[in-house]
Amino acid sequence: MRLNEITYNNAVPIDGYGPGFFRIGGEVHEGTVLTSPQGTTVWNGYSDEAALLALADHIDVLFIGTGAELAHIPADLRTKLESAGIGVEIMGSPAACRTYNVLLSEGRRVALALIPV
Repeated sequence: MRLNEITYNNAVPIDGYGPGFFRIGGEVHEGTVLTSPQGTTVWNGYSDEAALLALADHIDVLFIGTGAELAHIPADLRTKLESAGIGVEIMGSPAACRTYNVLLSEGRRVALALIPV
């Protein structure tokens, strides 16, 4: 078996999550959170379009974790993000964390907006 060390360049991976929190790069963040190569910050949910749109020049894909279960996001938010050139993938937060980490380890330009489980 061959093992390879994973490097994440400037961004940090999701280390874990639980009820109401995410552990990102070793730090615990409570509530909704946005993480990207530009850093990790509080995200104020779907109405916080500006924070997501500000990433347009820095990412190709935005994963939105909708909590414990997959849920729809507002259609106008998806339209605005896609019009800005951001690919949008919606999934439950646990799946979004895993997918983000895999693509991050591949050096992809990704960001992650999360609602806690």
